[in-house]
Parts: sequence; C-alpha cells; structure tokens
Amino acid sequence: MEPAAAARTARIRGIVVGAGRPLALLAGPCVVEGEAITLRIAERVIAQARAAGLPIVFKASFDKANRTSGKSFRGLGADAALAVLAKVKRTFDVPLVTDIHLPEHAARAAEVVDLLQIPAFLCRQTDLLLAAAAASVATGCAINVKKGQWLSPEEMEHVVRKLRDAGAKDVIVTDRGTFFGYHRLVNDFAAIAIMQRHGVPVCFDATHSVQQPGGAGDKSGGNRRMAPTLARAAVAAGADLVFMEVHENPDAALSDGPNSLPLEVLPRVFAALRTLREQALADPPGSEFDG
Repeated sequence: MEPAAAARTARIRGIVVGAGRPLALLAGPCVVEGEAITLRIAERVIAQARAAGLPIVFKASFDKANRTSGKSFRGLGADAALAVLAKVKRTFDVPLVTDIHLPEHAARAAEVVDLLQIPAFLCRQTDLLLAAAAASVATGCAINVKKGQWLSPEEMEHVVRKLRDAGAKDVIVTDRGTFFGYHRLVNDFAAIAIMQRHGVPVCFDATHSVQQPGGAGDKSGGNRRMAPTLARAAVAAGADLVFMEVHENPDAALSDGPNSLPLEVLPRVFAALRTLREQALADPPGSEFDG
C-alpha cells in the first residue's frame, strides 16, 4: 500500500496534517485531573504552541483504563472528565484528542473530541478499531492509532486497512517505541518512513518513548530529559506530528509524571521542532534518492 504522497494527509477539525504540511502537536496532561488544573495547563500549552506558529490538538485522557496498579488514579469519571474537555474546547477554540479503551467509548468521546486515540496495547483490537471507524464516519472525527510496542512498522498496514475498510478517512499512526527487554523502550526512526508508506501521516510520541513501563514498581517510570532529543530526531526523520504529555508540575502529576515535560521548557522545544520541520519539508528525508 503506497498511495501518492499528496494523499498522505488527515484532517483534525480545521487542521490538516501530513505530507507537505506544518508540524502539528498533540500535547496536554496524561489525564484530566480536575477542571481548574486542566484549564491552567491548556491555557499555557496552547498559547506556547500558537506563539511558535504550530497547530495544536489538546490532549488529555478522560479515563486511564491501563494503569499499572489498580490503586492508581484513573480519572474523574467519564461524565465529569468529558465535561472538562468540552470546556477546554469552548474556552480556547482548540481541537481535542483523548484515548478510548472500549468500543462503547468511541461514540461517546466523539461527541466531544476531534481525534480518537487508540492506545498501543489495543492497536489490534478489531472491535475497538471498528467502533472508532463508525464514530469517525458519523461525526467526522479523526483516528490516531499508536503502534504496539511489540509490532513492526510494516504490520501497522493491517491496522490502517481495518480502519479504511470500515470507512474511516482521516487516519494517523503513532510510533511510541519498541520493547527492548523489561522496563525499556528503544526507537527505530526508520519506522516513520515505513509507516508513511501506508498512506497516513505519522506522529512520534516523544514522552511515552522515554517511559519505563512498570519500571517504578506499581507504576511506570521515565526519563523526561531525553524526550526533546528524541522529538528532534523524529521530526528530522520526517514525523508529521509530535505527541507529548506536559504538566505544570510533572513530579506531582497523577499519571505519567516521570516522562511528562514541564511547561517551562516548551517554548525552546517548540521553536526547535518548527525549524526542523521546515528543513525537512524543504529537503525531505531520503530525497537524495529521488529522481
């Protein structure tokens, strides 16, 4: 499956991402922790992205169903969390992305958000993918599927086909690292170009790539200091979007704090990523062999 590059785009509400388009960001806290803190984080990260000239989709999970421990914070409850996300959307006029974990989540979340995200561990769950595709057809929301940490980039072709065959048009896939033994992930940046050949924009998940799954006993660890470095490498390699979890106080975050970026570092990170994207568009990776 190698459609023309011009077709390798997707629309997230008013934002078109993919081939020939500016870098887009998916950024926000891991989970909706409360209304006030979510609005504070949204205000800052959206302002910083817009100041850098980068389109942004605000991210927060309304339900964290895949925590390491049953004792970990899962969320406010679906109704409360989706209401907070709806307020973010109204207040800042920004598209939203949230994770879904069950088929019945798809239609409900699509009433609020503009991008349904399939977690990596669930990327081959056919019923979940078909429910997301049905919600996409009904509402126009896009779909982002994270590549499972055990899958090759070539195998994501079958995920894309499931969604396309079910009618989904705006599909994105994300690389978030590959298992390298226990509690360790590595990144293969060739995966970006390989997955783009499936005819979809490719996102790089900078903060989950530095996660240490289950590495802190009853929760995951992480090394947030490496996330900007990996994000730069991914954009230089041709990534169309970058996903990152951010927080006003990562060490106090209720989920994924060790790999979340503090808001203070974002202006420098965003400026560097924009420059790298502009360079990649002017001289695309692999263009040495074209023609």
